[in-house]
Amino acid sequence: MDSPCAICNQREARQLIVRWPGAEQAISHRRLRGACPCSQCRAARLRGGISLVPDDVRVERIEPQGYGVQLLFSDGHERGIYPWAYLRSLG
Repeated sequence: MDSPCAICNQREARQLIVRWPGAEQAISHRRLRGACPCSQCRAARLRGGISLVPDDVRVERIEPQGYGVQLLFSDGHERGIYPWAYLRSLG
């Protein structure tokens, strides 16, 4: 999977804008937090747990990880690393 050309965090709009070659994608911070790929969040979803994500959750920082990005959220959650292919599938 190709990496994006640019990532822009729009805190006020609570969206992550990802510019891929030939396309642009907007993903809400709430959607990103609810789809966290860390092992703890995945296990909860597999058990049928419903993760209630507050409407006002925000991405506070984006940490590049080579094959994707680690997102750090305003609710303190920072375990999820979003591989490029997974990130693209969320939009």
